[in-house]
Amino acid sequence: MPAAEGHCDFRTYAKSGRRCVFVYRLLIAEDESKLRRIVKDYFEKRDFQVQGAADGIQVLKAVREQEFDIVLLDVMMPGMDGFAVCRAIRREKDTPVIFLTARVSEEDQLRGFQEKADDYITKPFSLPVLHAKVRALLERKDGSLFSRTIQSNGISVDLDAREVAVDGELVSMAPKVYDLLVYLMNNRGRILTREQILDRVWGQDVFCYDRAVDTTIKKLRHALGNRAGCIRTIVKVGYKFQEGDNE
Repeated sequence: MPAAEGHCDFRTYAKSGRRCVFVYRLLIAEDESKLRRIVKDYFEKRDFQVQGAADGIQVLKAVREQEFDIVLLDVMMPGMDGFAVCRAIRREKDTPVIFLTARVSEEDQLRGFQEKADDYITKPFSLPVLHAKVRALLERKDGSLFSRTIQSNGISVDLDAREVAVDGELVSMAPKVYDLLVYLMNNRGRILTREQILDRVWGQDVFCYDRAVDTTIKKLRHALGNRAGCIRTIVKVGYKFQEGDNE
């Protein structure tokens, strides 16, 4: 089996001049290499980091080992068809899934939604329309992903200025502490394992380790002061940002 193309660990943020831009992870599952490359190139030019997979087994392996913001899934793939893959993903994760397929019948479209897909797009399709659907879906899942600020529990983050205010007062944070706060707030209410946090916040920093997460959480809580209670420890698992909880 060929390795999934584009496999690597990425940083949560990519430098664009002096400005930091949030980068989203997309998995494109398509056995036609030319189409896979076209979609990959298009989204990479629009601040997505894209990984490709050529069959259903590769898709499941990638989804289980990494965190993606969205999966674009063909139906007719070797190894395991897209319907079975979507069903398997839904048993484990709530990652948004959009079918991209030549299967145009009403029966197939209904089955796609029965497998809990978020959308079903038939080929040929428009790349700008696909991009718009992906952005809309991510906005519905977590509106803060595309907003200029994130606000919760008296904490306000200005993503453009990389500034954090707690109860209206600006607080100073080291870059990695800030990145961790943004990741937690973008996934508020969701339990994040140490491995997930390392993958998304540290990325290619090869010398980081599990304790780096705990140490940075401690620094984050100190910076948040009276609002530190919203950073919850999930014993033997990881952490989550709990809205409405500051005790």
